[in-house]
Amino acid sequence: MTLKIMEIEQLEHIASQVRRDILRMVTAVNSGHPGGSLGCTDLFVALYFDVMRLKRGADGHPIFDMDGKDEDLFFLSNGHISPVFYSVLARAGYFPVSELATFRKIDSRLQGHPTTAEHLPGIRIASGSLGQGLSVAAGAAFAKKLNKDDKHVYVLMGDGEQQEGQIWEAAQFAPNKKLGNLTAIIDYNLAQIDGTTMGVNDNRDLAAKYRAFGWNVVEMQGNDMADIIKTLKDAKSDPDVPTLILMHTLMGYGVDFMQGNYKWHGTALSTEQLANALGQLPVYAGQEDY
Repeated sequence: MTLKIMEIEQLEHIASQVRRDILRMVTAVNSGHPGGSLGCTDLFVALYFDVMRLKRGADGHPIFDMDGKDEDLFFLSNGHISPVFYSVLARAGYFPVSELATFRKIDSRLQGHPTTAEHLPGIRIASGSLGQGLSVAAGAAFAKKLNKDDKHVYVLMGDGEQQEGQIWEAAQFAPNKKLGNLTAIIDYNLAQIDGTTMGVNDNRDLAAKYRAFGWNVVEMQGNDMADIIKTLKDAKSDPDVPTLILMHTLMGYGVDFMQGNYKWHGTALSTEQLANALGQLPVYAGQEDY
């Protein structure tokens, strides 16, 4: 599969704006998780602006309903990277971009971890209690298979999150139920809030572990838009085998003083740092800050 250069450029332009949103949202309230959000931005943009088959109205905007029938579904398991999720949902048309200015404020629908109580379009589960997303996604994929719904289910997890036991129950379930309509993605940045994953509680060989459970395992460069799109589309090749993608990213990608530094996992920028970071992230035609 060959993607046109202009298509990739357009997606990268959206990603630059999303990164600007993330930094401005977190800095405004001096609270949030910018590092992983920046690292996963390209994946979210690829999913919502190219890969996923979504219900749309006559105006082209997505139509959201909780049952998720006859459309691809995405679940965010590592819910602390909510800034990137909110930005992409808004930029994709699920709710007004201006609402991003309410992030983490009292009575906002955009809380620090996504919840369903606020009825924010695009959010199907409360997340942030790590380890639960793969179970939800496997259940949704199983339901689609039982209902003969040919659409796909995606879930994003953190690599530190692989230290949670519940994940491995779901990892056993999915291949046993032949859930080829499920793609699980691990943000493989080797960093978590307290340090490196190797230093906190080494996951060792995740690829070998998932293969032993019966998954198709592939790797992709999570800060390369073309590789993301190709890998996600190729991952649906076997109807009976779920796919696990180890997505190599850099925490804080796009901002030189944040890249690869686990200290930005949950640290907000100062106003001076924000100005520096925004200077590295262009605004393109058709995009604008909220």
